[in-house]
Formats: sequence, structure tokens, C-alpha cells
Amino acid sequence: MPMRPPAFLIVLASILSAWAPARQATAQASVGWIEIEGALADKPSPFGWLMGEPEPTLLDVVAGIDAAADRDDVDALLLRLREPALTMTQVEEMARAVARVRDAGKPVHLFTEIYGPAELALGAACDEVILQEGGAVSFPGLHVEEMFLADTLAWLGLKMDYVQIGKYKGAEEQLGRSAPSEAWDENISQLLDSLYDAMRAPILAGRGLTERRLDRAMQEAFFASGRRAIDAGLIDAEVDRLDLPAHLEHAYGGAITYRSNLLPDGRSGPGADALANPFAIFQLLASEPDTGPTRPTIAVLDIDGPIVDGESQPAGLLGGASVGSLTIREALKRIEDEPLIKGVVVRINSPGGSAIASESIWLGLRRVAEAKPVWVSVGSMAASGGYYIAVGGEKIYLCPSSIVGSIGVVGGKLVMGGAYQKLSVNVVPRDRGPAAGLMSTLEPWTDSQRELIRERMTETYDLFVSRVQAGRPGIDIDKTAEGRLFAGQRAIEMGLADEIGGLDDAIRDLAARAGLAEGAYDVMHYPGPKSIQELIEQSLGGFGLSAPGARGDRGGGLDLAVAAMRELVGPRAWPGLRDAMAALWTLRTEPVTLTAPRVLLRR
Repeated sequence: MPMRPPAFLIVLASILSAWAPARQATAQASVGWIEIEGALADKPSPFGWLMGEPEPTLLDVVAGIDAAADRDDVDALLLRLREPALTMTQVEEMARAVARVRDAGKPVHLFTEIYGPAELALGAACDEVILQEGGAVSFPGLHVEEMFLADTLAWLGLKMDYVQIGKYKGAEEQLGRSAPSEAWDENISQLLDSLYDAMRAPILAGRGLTERRLDRAMQEAFFASGRRAIDAGLIDAEVDRLDLPAHLEHAYGGAITYRSNLLPDGRSGPGADALANPFAIFQLLASEPDTGPTRPTIAVLDIDGPIVDGESQPAGLLGGASVGSLTIREALKRIEDEPLIKGVVVRINSPGGSAIASESIWLGLRRVAEAKPVWVSVGSMAASGGYYIAVGGEKIYLCPSSIVGSIGVVGGKLVMGGAYQKLSVNVVPRDRGPAAGLMSTLEPWTDSQRELIRERMTETYDLFVSRVQAGRPGIDIDKTAEGRLFAGQRAIEMGLADEIGGLDDAIRDLAARAGLAEGAYDVMHYPGPKSIQELIEQSLGGFGLSAPGARGDRGGGLDLAVAAMRELVGPRAWPGLRDAMAALWTLRTEPVTLTAPRVLLRR
């Protein structure tokens, strides 16, 4: 018996809705295309004005995703990841923008060759998660490897002599102990619990999985093929890259128009002309970056890296760049004096550093806050000195995986007497003054010297606590200080932060607070772009060892030793060891610091 038309139409509608990701298929769909390759920078390159800005920043990508939500000529969005190296906090910020696209009734697709935890978390925010045919999905969980090097240093004849204020601070653990202390084990364990929950939460919600089913999926997908990952409920489809257009055409029932102009336009700097015309080099040398706002502006002050006294330093052999208090204070003065800047968002990705530099930056923020609102956005970490700076803001945003806290102080020195003996080096000390030998490298501190250091550190700790209490009224210091670390929602519950949100959320909310309509203001990063002269100086001085706080300590032999050490420990362990070494250089010139141990979380 023939099927009646109404029933047939119902069946057909069901089939079509199964193919369409989230909305009714159209004959000519327009799909926005955003491609992200490799790591995603949090801030623009200081020399981007010369050659244009070829690589998008996190804010650019979020703006592009939001453009897909707002534009009438975009019906859906495809996010294409090429060899991605996204952090979990970056994914969390992007996922909030993806939610806005879906709220606008537009489906979002994600495509890449290999999915790790970060990519799966982003996929959980999308309508369809597509894997390259023959690709892989890996979601084994969190794995942390901490190095404890006290025995290694002892074998070399070296010893770290530490004093720390804060039971849970942990700064002495890596170089001063052979195994974790009970307090540090408690601190890092609860932090990892929070980060693990933050990693699972979006997948549980976005993929509609139960806790038990996700446990089974993770057991299956420690390294899984596409078919296994689909069966586990982690992804939706396995498609060859060349067949991706056909896959989308099938989903939307017809030909597709692609829109790849969603990201903000890259600037074309004078350097592009110089490459095409050698005579334009003279014009290039005379060029200066345009650093002044031309209409109402929200400033983003970037605190990205270890905090040191003096000028910010570029990345060197040991790794990342440092944030200098003098450079930041000069940027704050420009922000304070510029009437077109209506507010400041301080973007922090820092484990801390110099206590003096942190206090100086805090004072600068409070000066600006007398005239303009100062809010804070935390990226991966605002710990110790980074959190010291954060409490200078009125409101703190963070992501579920952002790490904050480590309210504590550490001081120490590297004792090299045993190494001198092994090398048959005879060092004869000569002191003049009651405390002249305090930072001697030959012997550990005496009891009286240690007490003197502890007194000064306690003063710094008390000042730190007072800054936190002033910036976070009502916070329970007994439950949050002494070096404890917190992540995401737990940090909010403990009063260390105010709201879950990314940098774009902080900017939007602050602009609204300042009475600026959407699209009626600019966003400018500070410190601003660098000049040609600074580029040349950096290029000529960019060889050799560059560690936070070091001046004039470059040498070929040391460069080779550091390079060999980097190769020996491998790319996974090197960042943690590198940061510990950088902290040593800080201690050479400033015995009291606000630093937090880097927690190395591998994807």
C-alpha cells in the first residue's frame, strides 16, 4: 500500500535533519572558514607593523568567530586547525565565541588531523567534529612529570639554600628537594583535580556523555582511530581533507560559498614595500610605528612571562621573554596620559618573579585606576608576582583552566662550594661589612643569616597579603595564602577571582561599563610596537644566553652547555627546567622573589 504524503514528508524531514548539523539545509549555503596553524599568540608581534600581522592572535580568532555570528552572509562556520598547539585556556575562550555563533542559529564544524584534549574540548562546543581520514584521537587524561634535582645538584657539588614564606609555596621543591613535601603534594594534587575536572566538563556537556561513558571513552581513546573515536562518542565523522567540501555540500544539500575573510584585516606595513623595492629601505629606516589611538580605545596591557626589574627582554636561549617593570610603568604612564583610552584590561600570563618589580607594577596600576577602570584577564596563569599584579585591578576574569594564587615569598642562593672542591678551584672570600657575605656562593646561610633573610621575606609577604586583602575584600587569607594554587571555578569560590570569561569578555564588559557602544571603540595593546632602531638593537644582541635578570652574562661555552641540557632532557621536560634556571638568575641579583613553580601539563 502506498505511503500517504504526510507520512512520507515526515520521514524525509527526519532524514534531512539527520544530515544537517543544526539547521535546515539550504540550496546555496555560505560557510565561513577560519584556519589556525600552530600556536596562537595572545598578543601582536611588536614588529608586526613593519611587515603586517601575518599570524592571527587569540583576539583576532575570537573576533572572527563572532563575525560569523553577526554577518548575514554567513550561514555556518568551519574551524580548520593545522598542527594545532592551542592551550586549554585559549580553547576555553574560543569555545565561548563558538557558543555565540550557535546561539545565532548557525552550526559550527571543526576539522583537523589529530585531536588531543584541547581540540576535543573545542570540538565539544561545536555541532560537528570531523577528523581527517586516517588521523588519530588521543585523550588519555592529565600527566605531570616533576623533576626533583637536589641529588643531581649534590652530585655536582651544588646546593640550593632556600627560605620560603608559605607552607604550600613549593618554589624550593624542584631544586631543593629529592621528592615532594607533604604540603606540596597536597597543593599540586588538588590543583590537578580542578584542572582535570575543567578538562572533562566541556566534553561531558557538549558531547552528552555520562561520567562512566567518558571514562570508557578515555580508556579507549588513549590513542584511537577515527572509527573507535566515533564509537566512543568523542567525534562525529572521519573525512578526507579533499572530500571535506563534498561532505559539507551533502550536509547542506547543495553548493556552498566559502567566506574566508572573517578575521580582522592584517596590516600592511612599510616593510612590504622595502622587500619589493630596495630603494624603499630608506623610507623604512625613517618609519616609526603609529602608537596613538584615534578614537575611544580600550587598552590591553600584556604581562606575558617572568617579571623582572628594569626593561622587558626578548626571548633568549633559555626560552621565553621577560616582563620588565620599567617597560610596563612607561606603558602605564602613556595609558594614564591618553584621554582617548577609556579603560585598561591587564592580560596576565605569568608565574611571577621579582618582588620589587611586582610591587612597582601594582603601584602603576593603582595610579591609573584613580582615573580609569582597570580590569584583569588571566590567561594560563597569574601566580605569585603575577597574582600580586592581578589584585591591582577592580575585577578579575579567568578561564576554567587558569591557575591563580601562590601567595607566598621565596628567597635563596646557589651554594657552589662543593662544585669548587670537585673542580679543585680554591676560592678565597674577603668581606667588609656585617652582612657582606650574605650572598656568598661558598657556604649555606648561617642561622643568623637565615633569620635575617626570613625577616625581610616576612615583610614582603605581609605587604603581598595586604595588597591581596585591599584588592579582594573579604578573602579568607588563612585558606588562600601560603602558596596555595587554585584553578577556574575553585578560584572564584575562594574569592581570588570574579568571573569565568576570556579576554574578549573582559574587553566587551569594560567597554560597556565605560559607555562605549559595540564597534565604536578600538582595542590597542601595550607596550606598543617597537621602532626600527629597537629591531636592529634586538637583532644584534639576540645571540647568547638571555635569562630574566641577567646582564652581561653571555658566553659561547655557556650557550653550548644550555643547548646540550635542552637536548638531553627533551622538549617535554625542558620548559619546567628552563624556568627553574631562569629563577636562579633572578636570585643572583634579588634574593627575595615572588615566583611560582611552573606546572608542566602535557596534552
